[in-house]
Amino acid sequence: MKIAIVHDWLTGMRGGERVLEAICERFPAAEIFTLVHVPGSVSPAIERLPIHTSFVQHLPFVRRHYRLYLPVFPRAIEQFRFDGFDFVLSVSHCCAKSVIHPAGVPHVCYCLTPMRYAWDQFDAYFGPERIGAVGSAVMRPVMARMAAWDKETSGRADRYVAISHYVAGRIGRYYNREAAVVYPPVDTAFFTPGSTAPERFALVVSALVPYKRIELAMDACAEARVPLKIVGNGPERAALERRAAGDVEFLGRLPDEDVRVLYQRAGVVLLPGEEDFGIVPVEAQACGRPVVALGRGGAAETVVDGQTGALVSEPSAAAFAHAIDDVLNRRFDSSAIRRHAETFGRDRFVREIEAIVAQDGRA
Repeated sequence: MKIAIVHDWLTGMRGGERVLEAICERFPAAEIFTLVHVPGSVSPAIERLPIHTSFVQHLPFVRRHYRLYLPVFPRAIEQFRFDGFDFVLSVSHCCAKSVIHPAGVPHVCYCLTPMRYAWDQFDAYFGPERIGAVGSAVMRPVMARMAAWDKETSGRADRYVAISHYVAGRIGRYYNREAAVVYPPVDTAFFTPGSTAPERFALVVSALVPYKRIELAMDACAEARVPLKIVGNGPERAALERRAAGDVEFLGRLPDEDVRVLYQRAGVVLLPGEEDFGIVPVEAQACGRPVVALGRGGAAETVVDGQTGALVSEPSAAAFAHAIDDVLNRRFDSSAIRRHAETFGRDRFVREIEAIVAQDGRA
């Protein structure tokens, strides 16, 4: 079976690219179609496959500012052709699910989320405080058109598979489509418990963007008087550094090996934002460490309240501070936390995706 894999863009190794990596390892003869590819930005397992890009690849400054070209993404994604392929598998959080595929060629969309900035997170990406009042006013009708196009083209996928029940609900709400659920892969063979006792500090591993709510973690740790280490970079870093109070350390982007050590050392790992799935809490639990997370979105499906950490009912510094203090002063069974994380491993993901491709490929 000749498989085409469609991904929105390839500019770094984030959660969606980890999913793509596992798929590429399972289907090494597949070919990739993507709007933009920055060579060397993704893993060798992805880079070694044939990668086809759109005309967006050749626009000015696209490698760093590809999101500025959002208005032309619909036209670009629709120009890919899949003649000669037997199966199309899109991994989509923007527009990959809207490819036009030949009649008789099945298209399954593994949906990371419906387009956040076009639907319910416009302000987090394009609000006045992010790009100014004029820029926000210009982007609002643009994103409204994107949302309309996103809904109009939702029927192009023959089947949707969501990364969580939370995302399946969003697919139902915005696309009026049902979706099966296959949790994304977490490398539980790499993220493992350490040999030393945990230390009394909290850890955040995250892109520094508004919807991640890093400021909430900072305020909560200041209130709980717990040191906080933050791994990751992003456009909000300078603003977060200016408002930091208490013992906060910004470590920037780190190699996976260093992140693993920090997971192993941390007394608690924090997830203050509402995530579609949230790989970080599972990686932390694979290292045997408890998690304090907002009890909404994907974290409600990956963190067992009272057993592998704590789910916080409201996004306030006081509520998070109370949960952090409670977790740090309780004794958790790290082996039980680890066993829970193993249910989200890569082998399980590959088996379930393989079964879907085999089933729909015969349909």
